[in-house]
Amino acid sequence: MGVFEIGLLYIGAAFLLFFSGVPIAFALGSVALLFMFIFMPSANIGMVAQTLYGELNNFTLLAIPLFILMGAAIGKTRAAVDLYESTHRWLYWLPGGLGVANVTGCAIFAAMCGSSPATCAAIGSMGIPEMRKRGYSAELAAGLIAAGGTLGILIPPSITLIIYGIITEQSIGRLFMAGVVPGIMLAFFFALWVVYASVREKRRALAGMSPSQAALSQTEEHFSWRERFETIPRLMPFMALIVVVMAAMYGGWATPSEVAGIGALGALLMVALVYGVYRWRDLKDILSGAARESCMIMMIIATAFLFTYVMSYLHITQSATEWVVSLPLSKWAYLFWVNVLLVVLGFFLPPVAIILMVTPVILPGLQAHGFDLIWYGVIMTILMEMGLIHPPVGLNLFVINGIAPDITFKQIVYGVIPFIVIMVLSIVLLAVFPQIVMWLPDHMYGK
Repeated sequence: MGVFEIGLLYIGAAFLLFFSGVPIAFALGSVALLFMFIFMPSANIGMVAQTLYGELNNFTLLAIPLFILMGAAIGKTRAAVDLYESTHRWLYWLPGGLGVANVTGCAIFAAMCGSSPATCAAIGSMGIPEMRKRGYSAELAAGLIAAGGTLGILIPPSITLIIYGIITEQSIGRLFMAGVVPGIMLAFFFALWVVYASVREKRRALAGMSPSQAALSQTEEHFSWRERFETIPRLMPFMALIVVVMAAMYGGWATPSEVAGIGALGALLMVALVYGVYRWRDLKDILSGAARESCMIMMIIATAFLFTYVMSYLHITQSATEWVVSLPLSKWAYLFWVNVLLVVLGFFLPPVAIILMVTPVILPGLQAHGFDLIWYGVIMTILMEMGLIHPPVGLNLFVINGIAPDITFKQIVYGVIPFIVIMVLSIVLLAVFPQIVMWLPDHMYGK
């Protein structure tokens, strides 16, 4: 049996388990072990534990559970509520101000969390009912939160960028800094669409109302300057935490893992001192939730490393790489088809699994065509964001379905379509103007 046939069987077996509902980590590990038994010497099987330990024994990976703990401390307390209410009071006066406040809340929460589902759940559980109450359509409210939640894997700290950096051996600090401007840009484009869509929906609603109903619906809530300034003490701890984390990271004072430790400790101190969350019964939910999510991600990483190790041993990766590099494609045609492949895989797999499985195959081609790997890390992350909100396995769609069961899955899908279009256009913009990503000289990047 040739390498091509073995490769087809290997990838096919993995996808068969994915579609059967087996968790990603166990699917990858099972297929890898099965092919080790069949095609590899028994001595290699005895090295599985050592291989997994060797791959996970990486100080940079420590950043993942620590950033998850940081996000859990904020997401499972009143901190998220205060963040949401504060942004709403300051932005209510804008057309579609409540929607813009939700986008802003997602962006700020993402800057402290790094997890899209956590951002989606924390802001959406408050934002969707409030938007529905104020006349936003189910599609717009659900689509906004689902898409806003994806900012959690682009705006630093980003777990996705950490894993990409480890696989490609790129600086995590540089990747984090590269994600700042595109993340803000994407949040700005989301906000612009929300303003346009909310104004359009409001005009349509007013057109179908009687004069008295229209006058009543025009009554807007109002917050005085005093009420707005009252929220500053509640916003300050968030801003202080973000400033400390960003300064430590981009000032070169600490590695990403050390910064994650600072952020996790700072978040725990904030919820303890400001919100009184220090008793064991309060901390138990935070710690157990962070432990569950961390174990899930680390298991996927461990078994994906094993999966790619077997691929390499059986020369599947090398053969696929040689075939991809030998394709008679121009630089931009290669980028286009690689991106199409990632979008298709996003229909079925989570971002972590895609990055770990696909990056070793496409990396030589990217380097051969002269693409900057820091720049492509941002492009790939936006593609992973799209995967979180397009069916059938868009994780954020199911998060929204869980926190807003009155909104149908069909309405959620319709709601995210404009945001997917915005992401595609943003990728085109970053390809035309790569300086949006590479906006700092090399000597100003962190570690």
